[in-house]
Amino acid sequence: MPYVETNRVTIAYESFGPVDGDVILLIAGLGTQMLRWSQEFCDGLTVQGFRVIRFDNRDAGLSTHLHDQPAPDFAALSAAAASGRPFAVPYTLEDMAGDALGLLDGLGIKQAHLVGRSMGGMIAQLAASTYPHRILSLAAIMSATGNPELPKAAPEVMTMLMRPAPAPSEDLAGYLAHSLAFARRIAGPGHPFYETAHRALVMSELERAYDPAGTSRQIAAIAATGDLRPRLSQITAPTLAVHGADDPLVPKAAGADIAASITGARLMIIDGMGHDLPAALYNRVARAIAENARSASRASI
Repeated sequence: MPYVETNRVTIAYESFGPVDGDVILLIAGLGTQMLRWSQEFCDGLTVQGFRVIRFDNRDAGLSTHLHDQPAPDFAALSAAAASGRPFAVPYTLEDMAGDALGLLDGLGIKQAHLVGRSMGGMIAQLAASTYPHRILSLAAIMSATGNPELPKAAPEVMTMLMRPAPAPSEDLAGYLAHSLAFARRIAGPGHPFYETAHRALVMSELERAYDPAGTSRQIAAIAATGDLRPRLSQITAPTLAVHGADDPLVPKAAGADIAASITGARLMIIDGMGHDLPAALYNRVARAIAENARSASRASI
């Protein structure tokens, strides 16, 4: 596994496709690893001539885990946020956006297309607003702007997200049941949920790294970063917001808010899609990402 040192962390990454192709950088979501960008999905982009790079965010997978930083006290964090008081966190999404750009720097890549899912879409928005000269196009999948006025996740979904899972070293069956139940709940109704495949994905991630405290630190980073909208007017890259019509974790209004907040952005709502990216949608979403990326090339002519 290759690595790049940047921003005082080590980032693990993988690269696919032609080395001279335009780069698409894939940014993972909360508590998940680069494996969520499956080989099949990456192939759907490389076959169109792109070089695809996926990586583990800090506190996930094989990248640096900040074990010296304690897991956040969410009760204290929520109380501070409600009262408007500042609160200390190990890092913010802005730092994670810096990781993404630092990875590009380490690989000698001057410009790239960014694609982020969920939290990764928020990181991508920050990167595109902070470094507009580096970002050729932007695609945010099942993501949000952090707008506090938008509809919230279904209550039972948020409860499932925040409920601690059994430790896999003590109760692997319980851990898998917990993970599969949540994945099934947030999956869209338009496509079958393949339990065997998802179980294999969870086991692959577990074999690479297990760090629930790292996920908590990422949640704190989202909370500390807050509303992105004041930053989004700085985005000049062609932007595509992809969202599931049946997303119970990040309702589709969040995708519409991204499109409304970024000049010229296009919204793609997919019926039957939840807070997941099923294999049946790989080609459709990959084609949309590629078309958005090519629009950046056309705009520069």
